[in-house]
Order: sequence, then C-alpha cells, then structure tokens
Amino acid sequence: MQTGILLAFLAYFVFACGDAALKALGPSLPVYEIGFFVSLFAFLPALFTKRPEDSWADTFRIANPGLMALRMAFGAGGTIAGIIAFTSLPLAEAYALIFLLPIFVTVFSRIFLKEDIGWKRWSAVVVGLLGTLLVVRPGFQAILPGHFAAIACAACGAGTVLVLRRIGASERRITIIGAVLVASAALNGVLMLGDFRMPGPETWWLLVFAGLCSGLGHTGLVFATRLASAASVAPTQYSQIVWATVLGAAFFAEYPDAIALCGMTLVGFSGLFTFVRERKKTPWPKRTPLVRNR
Repeated sequence: MQTGILLAFLAYFVFACGDAALKALGPSLPVYEIGFFVSLFAFLPALFTKRPEDSWADTFRIANPGLMALRMAFGAGGTIAGIIAFTSLPLAEAYALIFLLPIFVTVFSRIFLKEDIGWKRWSAVVVGLLGTLLVVRPGFQAILPGHFAAIACAACGAGTVLVLRRIGASERRITIIGAVLVASAALNGVLMLGDFRMPGPETWWLLVFAGLCSGLGHTGLVFATRLASAASVAPTQYSQIVWATVLGAAFFAEYPDAIALCGMTLVGFSGLFTFVRERKKTPWPKRTPLVRNR
C-alpha cells in the first residue's frame, strides 16, 4: 500500500509537470491543436495499462454504448476546458477551481440520482464555494474565460465520476481509458482544422512532453490502484496544488497571495471531506479506474 500511495504522489507530480507544459504552450498554439497532439502522444504510455487478457479491439467493444458516449463526451470536454484554464490562469488558481469536482459530485448526485445529502456534505459545499470566492474574488479582479473553463472542467470530471459508478464494473479498463483518448483526439482534431498552425521546433518538445506526462500520469494511477485501494490513493491528487504553486513560482513567476492561499486551503479541505463522505456512502467497484480531474 505504501508503494501504491508513493506511486500516486509521483503520478500527480507528473500530471502537474504536464499541465505546466500546457501553460507554456498557450501563447504558441490554439487550444484544440494542443489538445489533439497531447491526446495523441498520451497514447504511448497508456498502452502499458492493457491487461494480458485484453486485446486492442476491446477498446471499441462497449457494453454500455449510451453511458460510454457520455463518458467520452465528458472526457473530451474536460480536456478542452482544462487546457483553456491552464493556458489562461495561474496554475495554482486553475487547480483550486478544478478541485471543486467533489462538490459537483455531491450536487449532481442530489439532482440526478436523488441521493439524500446530509448537512455535513452540504456544509462542505458551502466551505468549498467560500474558498472559490477567495481565490477568484469577483469584483476585485477580472473574471476571465479561464475561470469558467476551470469550473466546466470540474463539472465534466464530476459527470465522469457519476458515469463510472454505473459502468465501472462492466467495462474493461482499456475501453474506459482508450475510448476517451480516441474521442479527445478526434474532437480536437476536427476543431483544430479551422486554425491549424504548424508547431515550430521549440514547441514540439513541449507537446511531446505534455502528452507523455498525461499518459504516464494515467499509467501511474492504474498501477497505484493495483497496489493500494482507490480510497487510499485518490486524496493524493490534492498534492497537485503544492506542485502547481512550486512550478508556477519557478517557471512563470506566479505567487499566490495570502487570501488566495486561504481559499485554496478551504477548497482542498472541502474536497477531501466530500470525497471521504462519498466513499463511505457509495464506494466504487474495484474495477473502476481512478479518475483524474479530466
């Protein structure tokens, strides 16, 4: 279990490095083009998640076509929203908003699944929203499209969680991961045609690096959940706020002020509490792969 948790920490550090590369790519390439190449290069490490008993054709053997289509839509939409957020916001600020995901899970569970939500989980929602206000501070700083994109990324992640509750025990891992990468590459590939720019030599390595980080991160999480339970591994994702703060300061001169740090702490606390309550109330099947924010 200790090895699995350490591997999860490493995976989320790799994710943060890839997101920093996305931010560096922002001024050079359109969002959809970044999404296409990153999804393409992410296939390489993701190949190692295939089990011996699975075949590559299993990627397209879907037991629940409707729900899988919804999963693919959430995954592709979350990827685009995440890239917009990371290329237009400070890294730590983008993560703070994306970590609203557990709060959206709570709200969506009530709206769409008619689950009973206790006062503790609603209190966590309020605390998370308060933290978000401290991070964004509407009225005191400009509200950018990236803020809405980060929130949309969190909503897509929450939608993915709800879908995986239904299909996690019936779909193969290679189907769940591979189909989403195919959908993301296909959607971004079509959308990028209207404003395609040939990447220069200085951007190719960033595209490859970002894609490999995404694929390696997912691969690391798959192996982490083989060594430790998903309940033990998932909270390690909040280490990304630490990585984002360090990387943002080191490479982009981004220094969150005290108010923003307080807001990030509240969002992180709210998300961790909500996650724990969700796990106690509706534990996921063991075959369900751990879900990243997008």
